[in-house]
Amino acid sequence: MIVAHTVLEERGGWGMASLMATGEVRPGAIIIGEATNGDICIGHRGRAEVIIELQGTAGHASAPERARNPLHGMPGIIRALEEFVLTLESDDALGRSTAAPTMVETLPRSRNVIPDRVRIVLDWRVLPGMLPDAALNRVRDHLARIALPDGVTLDVRFSTEHQHTWTGLDEERRMFTPGFYMDPMDPVVRAAAKIITNATGRAPEIRPWTFATDGGHSRGVHGIPTIGFAPGEERYAHTNRERLELETARIAYSAYPALIAAVQNVL
Repeated sequence: MIVAHTVLEERGGWGMASLMATGEVRPGAIIIGEATNGDICIGHRGRAEVIIELQGTAGHASAPERARNPLHGMPGIIRALEEFVLTLESDDALGRSTAAPTMVETLPRSRNVIPDRVRIVLDWRVLPGMLPDAALNRVRDHLARIALPDGVTLDVRFSTEHQHTWTGLDEERRMFTPGFYMDPMDPVVRAAAKIITNATGRAPEIRPWTFATDGGHSRGVHGIPTIGFAPGEERYAHTNRERLELETARIAYSAYPALIAAVQNVL
């Protein structure tokens, strides 16, 4: 059996991780329809979204001596994150693991109040094999060396997202997607490359994605052969320039039946 990524999306956001965990379906292979520009993608780095929260004591800005301003701890955190990036490993196929702060939020949000919390979001692209607890502990251990201002404490945790499906299922999801990588010589990959070449007249490049997909759960956790093939360029994904050229879409979509049959024959 082959499961297409679009089928999983119809589950209302419950997604690949839930489907694999329930055991309702045990596919022999998975084809993901995220943008590959007609290439075959066989892996990617995973993604950890980590919340770094400085906690102090709120107070009116007219009397800062009554407060413990967590913003004063930010310079040390940012410097430590720059040093953290230098400790990250690299992979011959997937490239370097990267980490970048992407958002800062103060609570409360009043402009004339010293906040009692400052949250920094860290987007860390992890290599295959990195487990959630190990990832979180690595960030915690690195930041534990920082000298914080008096009255300010530090909490490091995963970001979470509440998901509710149309079927009534609820889950508080930890924002961690594993990485994965398929051997380019795997029979599924080789069969896909051959049939796409025949169907489109173009030999696809076999490469990893830059971004993360649900393949981190299907292959990275459950070991199910997983590849990606679709029209669309990665560089436009999640931007205000996102687009899909109709001719490339027509070519890719017309190749899907032969691709599915070829992978099924391998299985």
